[in-house]
Amino acid sequence: MTCLIDVRDLTKTYRVGEVEVPAVRGVSLQIKHGEFAAILGASGSGKSTFMHLLGCLDVPDSGEYRLDGQDVRRLSRFELARLRNERIGFVFQSFNLLARTTIVDNVALPLMYRGIRRRERRARAVAMLDRVGLGDRLHHLSNQLSGGQQQRVAIARALITDPVVLLADEPTGNLDSRTSVEIMALLQSLNRESNLTIALVTHEHDIARFASRHVIFKDGLVHSDRPNPDVAHAGELLTIGAA
Repeated sequence: MTCLIDVRDLTKTYRVGEVEVPAVRGVSLQIKHGEFAAILGASGSGKSTFMHLLGCLDVPDSGEYRLDGQDVRRLSRFELARLRNERIGFVFQSFNLLARTTIVDNVALPLMYRGIRRRERRARAVAMLDRVGLGDRLHHLSNQLSGGQQQRVAIARALITDPVVLLADEPTGNLDSRTSVEIMALLQSLNRESNLTIALVTHEHDIARFASRHVIFKDGLVHSDRPNPDVAHAGELLTIGAA
């Protein structure tokens, strides 16, 4: 597998009043095409800040970041926005869906910013909702769905632009245990069948067990980075009722 994400000596410090708070303190990390990596750590360990840097939602103070060979730190604000829209998919704990909008329009929204015509946007959104198992709910409003269904919509929206990487920040944080396993089964399926690269932030080892690699953050640094030799298969757990 070739390298998709290449980060070297990345730093980020926030200022709170007169106090400087170092969030990421010189992280070097590589993620290859097709990997499923879980980024673990306690609250304040720097894992969410690191995810925001990977997603170009924030800019580092120093260090290097290349995404699929592109030097991200050299991009203008406009180029960063375009990169986020075209190359990176985001899934968040709170879903971030438009409550009074149908799910098919929620999923199609990123394509509108590309100037794609409505008919094509809708067709692609319908196909993506079929992919996540919600093809029969196209005209439901997002607030008419369960939490797990809303997260499926959010995943479909993240994938509508055919990104090179999916960044998931605590995607099961608002879900019960069985629904969490259902979402992880979907992510494993996408990773396995589409070779989708996934970086998932979580503080739960029960969720990280579904990833093939564990990167543990502590005090703004990578404390350990190792493969997961005992990857749990979420689909199998659902089948035998062990979720």
